[in-house]
Amino acid sequence: MSGGTEAVEGLLRELAPQVLAALVRRHGTFDTCEDAVQEALLAAAVQWPRDGVPDSPRAWLVTVASRRLVDRVRSEAARRRREDALALATPQSALLAHAADEVPGSERDDSLALLFLCCRPELSAPSRIALTLRAVGGLTTAQIAAAFLVPEATMAQRISRAKQTVRAAGGTLALPEGAEAAERLAEVRQVLYLVFNEGYTATAGPDLTAPELSAEAIRLTRLLHRLVPEDAETAGLLALMLLTDARRPARTTAGGELVPLAEQDRGRWDGRLVAEGVELISRTLTLGRVGPYQVQAAIAAVHAEAGSTEATDWPQILVLYELLERFGPNPMVTLNRAVAVAMVHGPAAGLALVEPLRADRRTARHHRVLATRAHLLELLGEREAAAQAYREAAARSTAAPERRHLAARARRLDPRP
Repeated sequence: MSGGTEAVEGLLRELAPQVLAALVRRHGTFDTCEDAVQEALLAAAVQWPRDGVPDSPRAWLVTVASRRLVDRVRSEAARRRREDALALATPQSALLAHAADEVPGSERDDSLALLFLCCRPELSAPSRIALTLRAVGGLTTAQIAAAFLVPEATMAQRISRAKQTVRAAGGTLALPEGAEAAERLAEVRQVLYLVFNEGYTATAGPDLTAPELSAEAIRLTRLLHRLVPEDAETAGLLALMLLTDARRPARTTAGGELVPLAEQDRGRWDGRLVAEGVELISRTLTLGRVGPYQVQAAIAAVHAEAGSTEATDWPQILVLYELLERFGPNPMVTLNRAVAVAMVHGPAAGLALVEPLRADRRTARHHRVLATRAHLLELLGEREAAAQAYREAAARSTAAPERRHLAARARRLDPRP
């Protein structure tokens, strides 16, 4: 089977969690297995575009990863002058025999268990994200580091510490049960949500978005939804991602400058993603188990179905934000509700909700709070105050496109430096 570089990369990302799960299921040493799988993926990335994709790519990867695992164990044994328990329990011949059984038609899929393993509560949120992208997403350390604008060595250390934590915690490839299952599933969803958000609006750097992160989050959430189709919040999360990502083509100009929602050409939104997201959330809301991801998806659907900002059903959006706040106080939800209040009851009413956020230590200096305040002041006709608020917001933003956009808004209202 032939394959270009892009096609191979897509196939490797799809197979990465399956191959890692196969090795971990048999040998239980997550950190060592993950290293071996990464080596096999790198070998395939070099060989397959040149020599063609093998007839059984998954079995090829499992075989190569198993050989690398044996090599690592033997090397460690030689260095330490003793055999590792894995090598004693599973000689190379047995490893390769097991690998031969790992054919693409296998019905067993441990990808969900692998997601749970990478999102253990012992890990910090950044570590969960990094480990998920590496182990389940199939991204290299260099790719993850580039997406989060940190040196590769820094990301390598973060991933290494995460793997050591999983090993110390005795992490195994098994799905949690009972109340723990629901709690851990929520943690998995949160990690995927954070990955998507970082890709949709990068927190720092020269570009507004990191499309590869959002695409990977959507891919993994599709996988999660396929594995737990009865979970309404997972379906809601997927719908939210689809409806939000549909706006990506209209979010920036040809030169990469930010275009706010109210000014976007909605004809450039991805109609296929909009249709899929609206259908999914419409079907999910009928299940009766509403959660915050579903509510956010419903808000996105209302925006998606409107032909313009003026035609948007703002009263419905306001009701949905009020419902969303009931799931737990959140300053960013309050900020978004303030915008909806302004659209329904006028900018002064919206501004009244924003002002308390300026007294909240968590949000007082957040650039989005300052930017929203500036926008509402502008709507009230207070140009000088709005310009000053835009300048403060620009100074606080760490993403270059947002910073330029906010500074331009300030200059438009008040050309003074």
